[in-house]
Amino acid sequence: MLRAVDHRPCVVVCSTCRVSADAREDEAGRRGGALLADALREARGDDPAMAGIAVEEMPCLFACQRHCVVQIRAPGRIGYVLGDFAPDGDAARAILDYAALHAASEHGQVPYRQWPAGVKGHFITRTPPEGFVVA
Repeated sequence: MLRAVDHRPCVVVCSTCRVSADAREDEAGRRGGALLADALREARGDDPAMAGIAVEEMPCLFACQRHCVVQIRAPGRIGYVLGDFAPDGDAARAILDYAALHAASEHGQVPYRQWPAGVKGHFITRTPPEGFVVA
């Protein structure tokens, strides 16, 4: 059931997420999460600023009232679950830009003024890193 991945900064994409609040799949029968994962990998491309950010897929992050949900995580840092994205390149770039800022931060807290506009309003939860709680 579990698959080991590298212990590094990562965007985990719910591969089974809906395309939108109103549609489960696109015209070709692809789920929004799978489309967003592809967009993230394409946006990451060969960008050296994104080289340390992994993109992983996982079926169902249990945020089914939302669509196109991701988790942003990094070792020893607060993690975040975000959702309601369009499965496109603009959303992917904003998510990756935030993930890079998150990975570069000491504890996973990025000052709001640094957040890319494309992630504002998309945060669902924050989770403490293993072995910690936020004080």
